[in-house]
Amino acid sequence: MPDARGDARHPIDALIDSPGREGLTGTAPASLYTPPAHREQVSVAPDFAPPEAQPAWRQDFPIDWPQDVYVERRDFVKFLVLTSAAFTLGQVWIGVQNWYRKRRGRPGVQRIASQDDLAVGAALSFTYPDAHEPCLLVRVAEREFVAFSQKCTHLSCAVYYAAATDRLECPCHNGAFSVETGRVLQGPPPRPLPRIKLDQRGDDIYAVGVEQGDEP
Repeated sequence: MPDARGDARHPIDALIDSPGREGLTGTAPASLYTPPAHREQVSVAPDFAPPEAQPAWRQDFPIDWPQDVYVERRDFVKFLVLTSAAFTLGQVWIGVQNWYRKRRGRPGVQRIASQDDLAVGAALSFTYPDAHEPCLLVRVAEREFVAFSQKCTHLSCAVYYAAATDRLECPCHNGAFSVETGRVLQGPPPRPLPRIKLDQRGDDIYAVGVEQGDEP
């Protein structure tokens, strides 16, 4: 026989709870077996009053309270993600800038002379790392070369290599420096001479960096 909806293809089994039993017993509303809405999909007014107590305009502009809270959480997570990404990019940018500054400020490699250009005990002037920084290359032994800034650390007078005393001397105020290390030996200079790092490539000698002298 047809069921309450007039469809004979779906017979009603009185032993099974189903929406089709509505009308037979009069006690089971059709919504009883409807799956409940998710709690985040249930519209709740901010004042938590029932729908019939709400003003008419709220029917056209409902405020979904749980969903609004959910959106706030989602937006907060999005804010955290975007903030973290911006912070990470900022750190990367700072690192790149620091690397670039160091790279730009690092002295380059510069050829000074050939070994055949200097005899043992001779000196050669050159500029490094730019044309305004005079330096002095000294051949102290057959296979040993040293180089220092030629500016005295007292008042920037030009020092020279004195072969007789085997040291670097300043003619302005009688200062003297060790030719091996650049440390102060006498006079008013307050600190050692900056040393030029050298690299020998075959018969050629290159300046590859500057090593500031430590305090005595």
